[in-house]
Amino acid sequence: MDVRLIKKSNVRKITERNLLMAKYFEEFFEKLNYSNWNQPQDITRQFKSADLITCKKGQRSRIVFNIGRNRYKMICGFWFRDTEVVLYIKFVGTHKEYDNIDVCLVDIFKK
Repeated sequence: MDVRLIKKSNVRKITERNLLMAKYFEEFFEKLNYSNWNQPQDITRQFKSADLITCKKGQRSRIVFNIGRNRYKMICGFWFRDTEVVLYIKFVGTHKEYDNIDVCLVDIFKK
């Protein structure tokens, strides 16, 4: 199924100040074009360093992607629809910033 990213433009705004970070995220986004997932476990088969996080009852599970040899993290909520997988980007930052957040609650783009 196709993968659609929600808030990708916001990620580009964050990464544009750091050329190395921008490069790694663009490489990651390019890999998503070749994704074919039917269930959450397919994500971790393609991205071996990604982690599926099961959140408390009433919260949607999340996927944590390690980007740029684990220098950066991206947390996404996900929804498997009939014809596509939607990734809702919740967090983009350094590994150090990631260590200070709650994976299940963070949503840096929520207004």
